[in-house]
Amino acid sequence: MEKRVMNMKKTELLAPAGNLEKLKFACIYGADAVYLGGKNFGLRAFAGNFGLEEIKEGVKIAHKHGVKVYITVNIFPHNEDLKDLPDYLDSLQKIGVDAIICADPGVIKIAKEIVPLMPLHLSTQANNVNWAGAQFWYEQGIERIVLARELSLEEIKDIKKRVPVEIEAFIHGAMCISYSGRCLLSNYMADRDANRGECAQACRWNYNLVEEKRPGEYYPVIEDDRGTYVFNSQDLCLFENMELLVDAGIDSFKIEGRMKSLYYSATVIRAYRRVIDYYLRPGHEKLDFNYWRDELEKVSHRPYTTGFYFGKPGDSAATLTSSSYIRPYDFIGVVLDYDEKSQIATIEQRNRFQIRDKVEFFGPQDNDFSQIIEEIVDSEGNQIEAAPHPRQIVKIPVKERVFPYDLLRREKIDE
Repeated sequence: MEKRVMNMKKTELLAPAGNLEKLKFACIYGADAVYLGGKNFGLRAFAGNFGLEEIKEGVKIAHKHGVKVYITVNIFPHNEDLKDLPDYLDSLQKIGVDAIICADPGVIKIAKEIVPLMPLHLSTQANNVNWAGAQFWYEQGIERIVLARELSLEEIKDIKKRVPVEIEAFIHGAMCISYSGRCLLSNYMADRDANRGECAQACRWNYNLVEEKRPGEYYPVIEDDRGTYVFNSQDLCLFENMELLVDAGIDSFKIEGRMKSLYYSATVIRAYRRVIDYYLRPGHEKLDFNYWRDELEKVSHRPYTTGFYFGKPGDSAATLTSSSYIRPYDFIGVVLDYDEKSQIATIEQRNRFQIRDKVEFFGPQDNDFSQIIEEIVDSEGNQIEAAPHPRQIVKIPVKERVFPYDLLRREKIDE
């Protein structure tokens, strides 16, 4: 207990925001900061991404909740990519973003010239893996380093001990098979540059081995009749190890997933918020670890791994028989309002549900419970059997108190 009390400084929970709605839910479900990308200069070209007006609105929403906003400017730009960068950086500063995340020395040079007061965070794409590199970047004015995912916890602790720079580390989400995410597969296989934001996720495809002088002869390295997923990394999950990470003095814990669903982000943020607070607060009540660990099983994910934190993972970090996700639950709705007198909730549908479905409600107040849907009424007051239309507004009886921004899910039933 004494060790935890000594590490009482605020530890940041950093969450992805793929669009304005996800940003708002990240703030409500417990993030201390969010990271997002603009339409250009980021490595998630196929996420929702934000125009400048949307960034302005996102910063306004986040700051209202006391949440910081970091913008990714982490592509490896070619000459033509640099033309609009100065104006873009100047706009971000005027909007009031809290930091930019960058990887390329050229981008860093231009940022220091155009927005010298803007905090700079070094992206994981810069693959910093040692204390000397961390010291170098600190001397260049970098305030925070997002460490490469290939580091062990002991290596992270050594860097933190040697260099007075903020340390950010991934704790949950998809792992890239390429070193620090700097992939070339997508370029060769689909002519889409992963290092300029257009990754085709070629590492998730299935492969067979062919020897150069024996075209058409497929070597028996397959795991099933469709091929082997030799690059198919499992998902990172450090939930059960958070005590060690908190005690290591890591400044920011990062959740991957700007292209994940609102339901995924809210569920994962909420679970890590609870466990981080548990280890940071003295005199806390007991936490039901099994419950919150089970919550992480209710989102779409690949099998979980602890990555490199406790040694090189070897074969245990890849799933060789399938590239499919585990999807045990469907996200079916968002609570818009609740009338306590009539005990009627107004729901915005996100996936089809119907009368007699057993559903689970959960939210940032931890008011989790399940019930059977007994009645559905559409926006015109008609009783209906099901809510099949995207974002359809319906009302259902809910006997326990629910709140706006609570979510509904339904366990999938095997056919």
